[in-house]
Amino acid sequence: MPLWLIIVILVLIVLAVGGVIARRRQLARTRPAFERSLTQADRDLAAAAAADRGWDRERLETAARHAYAERHDGAQPAALTLVEVLDRPGTDSDEAVFDADGERIALGRRGDDWTAGRSG
Repeated sequence: MPLWLIIVILVLIVLAVGGVIARRRQLARTRPAFERSLTQADRDLAAAAAADRGWDRERLETAARHAYAERHDGAQPAALTLVEVLDRPGTDSDEAVFDADGERIALGRRGDDWTAGRSG
């Protein structure tokens, strides 16, 4: 095998390995921003789904805060985020899930009222 062919093959191998290493570093650098963006998109989608179905966001948040307060001796959550909307057939099977300071609170629907502790 000619020397020049061996050199070309070695250069291609070095370039390929360097490319793989560079791509991994780039992914490691950008992953946190991507994860935050994905999480925000999921939350926005849940909020949009709730708004689209005519659910009253204020009533949902009030019920979630009330459920949290019952579990924590009247304390209110510092952060409350709608993370999931489950729109099943019939309004009595609907659910909304909130994240309240890292704790998940599931609310079930009965007519226009929302109560904690339901699961479908």
